[in-house]
Amino acid sequence: MLFFAIAVIGCAVDLGTKQAVFDWRGPPPPMGPSHHEWWLVEPFIGIETAVNIGALFGLGAGAGRYFAGLSVFAALGILVWLFRFGAAKDRWLTIALACVMAGIFGNLYDRLGFWYQVGMPVEWQSGVRDWILFRYGDYTWPNFNIADSMLVCGAAMLMWQAFRDSSSAESESTGTAQTTSE
Repeated sequence: MLFFAIAVIGCAVDLGTKQAVFDWRGPPPPMGPSHHEWWLVEPFIGIETAVNIGALFGLGAGAGRYFAGLSVFAALGILVWLFRFGAAKDRWLTIALACVMAGIFGNLYDRLGFWYQVGMPVEWQSGVRDWILFRYGDYTWPNFNIADSMLVCGAAMLMWQAFRDSSSAESESTGTAQTTSE
């Protein structure tokens, strides 16, 4: 239940915020205003709509359908890991995988073009709507969304789990080796 609650709520928050921000601020150029940032903390944290037609940092532009296929494959892998291989018995893994799943479904909705409207640039059909803006000095981080944040948090939790498990396994094997040599 925890897995499905986090995945559904995370996806709903992502899709709701995307829709609300795009309704409020409008689409990015070429359809919207050419300069449409709105600052929460000027000039560091703001809102600016963008459409990412690639994947991470815009890499793979135009391969949205391919990324959608990878997303479906990853989602199936998560379900198998959880329910076939028992990851659902571990609360930390359940939360981490739920965050990843929320991110997958939030961006998959966009990649499948469910938000797309006739008259928008054709390349946006499989693009992901982004709206969170971070800037520091002359550097602007690529815009992102809640789904991206969920993916990153889930991946960080999985990395933490992997390092925690490997360090505890390493200390157990070192402790066992010392015990047997004494």
